[in-house]
Amino acid sequence: MLNSNYGNLKESYLFSDIARRVSEFSEKNPDRRIIKMGIGDVTRPLCKAVTEAMKKASDEMGTAEGFHGYGPEQGYAFLRDAVRDYYKKYGVSVDSNEIFISDGAKSDVGNILDIFSRSTTVLVPDPVYPVYVDTNTMDGREISYMNATEQNGFLPLPEEGINADLIYLCSPNNPTGAVYNRAQLREWVNFANRNGSVILFDSAYESFVSDESLPHSIFEIEGAKSCAIEFCSLSKTAGFTGTRCGYTVICDELVRDGKKLSKLWLRRQTTKFNGVSYIVQRGAEAVFTEEGQRQIHENIAAYKKNAALMAETLTELSIPFTGGLNSPYIWMQCPNGMDSWTFFDYLLNETGIVGTPGSGFGKNGEGFFRLTAFSTYENTAEAMKLLKQLLKK
Repeated sequence: MLNSNYGNLKESYLFSDIARRVSEFSEKNPDRRIIKMGIGDVTRPLCKAVTEAMKKASDEMGTAEGFHGYGPEQGYAFLRDAVRDYYKKYGVSVDSNEIFISDGAKSDVGNILDIFSRSTTVLVPDPVYPVYVDTNTMDGREISYMNATEQNGFLPLPEEGINADLIYLCSPNNPTGAVYNRAQLREWVNFANRNGSVILFDSAYESFVSDESLPHSIFEIEGAKSCAIEFCSLSKTAGFTGTRCGYTVICDELVRDGKKLSKLWLRRQTTKFNGVSYIVQRGAEAVFTEEGQRQIHENIAAYKKNAALMAETLTELSIPFTGGLNSPYIWMQCPNGMDSWTFFDYLLNETGIVGTPGSGFGKNGEGFFRLTAFSTYENTAEAMKLLKQLLKK
């Protein structure tokens, strides 16, 4: 009766384990301050352009003339058009009908599997965002891993002998903060087109890319439209973690087994997805206005300032790390040969700082630790001060 594949999952989700340990620490140490730099939740509020748009939309809903009932599952045209125009900034041309509004990238990354056979083979990097692995495990798919290590800059490339139907890539990467350049993404696009694979490209952190030579979208690479699906989120870009909105782009050129994947996804969404509320979509539309972009980039700049301080601190401590420059994540080597969970407990007990053990992202994450730049500057500065005091002992 039950899906036996759930028995193949780890007993609990990584961040549930972290929450449990932090809760136990708080109960035993009620007077100790905790600085959370583990989960990637933002701390800065929604920008004014967004809240004003949502207030206006809320007022509309209170009138007979402005009331909106069930909305289109694919998303309102006004938001899809805004996303289409945003892509033009990066020289990418997509049609509004190829854009699907959702409640966030995490949902779509998992739900997209509905349109693929359970016999589909999957390739993921290690370390990896756990959702990629868990959602495929739930469906009983065969999963292969490619090694993301210090030696390849945590950016694995196609190798001889690789054979997979679905390939997961995330850039800027969660958890490592590493970013693929154009030449590297071109290798993956060429590989996927040669082999009939589909790249599931998670670009949830694209707005943190500062280096103009680095791509924000896989569709900046020629040939990607015929082999890639892109997942985007406003959670980190615009602080929508408590509001929930994102979008997925599937171009009509992407065809497998004689069928357009965009049509299959639309069929799936109209059947199993209620859509995102009108009020939230009006707020999301405001993100893509000139004023909205100015305001959200003020918030992003604040997180980048945190990341720069973290990078500066680790450099001073001579601790190897990646990320921080074009990413809100710092992927640091655990000091003194500690394993990931030992360092987690040591850091929590000695300083009250909460990070994420790298081993929770896969075997290649052992010995590494992830910190996020999404705290306040004051908390980040205090955390870095405590870290220096601890590790300079």
